[in-house]
Amino acid sequence: MFDKQLLEVLVCPNSKSKLQYDDAKQELISLASGLAYPVRDGIPVMLEEEARQITIEEKESYKKR
Repeated sequence: MFDKQLLEVLVCPNSKSKLQYDDAKQELISLASGLAYPVRDGIPVMLEEEARQITIEEKESYKKR
């Protein structure tokens, strides 16, 4: 399980912006860079090469949260 208190200190390594947590997908989302970083076994993998590009639809959905 991911400790959501980490969201207060973690930032996107690419854009240095705040992150959102998607519990269903186990990912940390950076709207600024358009990347989703995986969370494996409760540990965020904050490597750009491990991240996936989020779709425009996903980005709009996360903006509404």
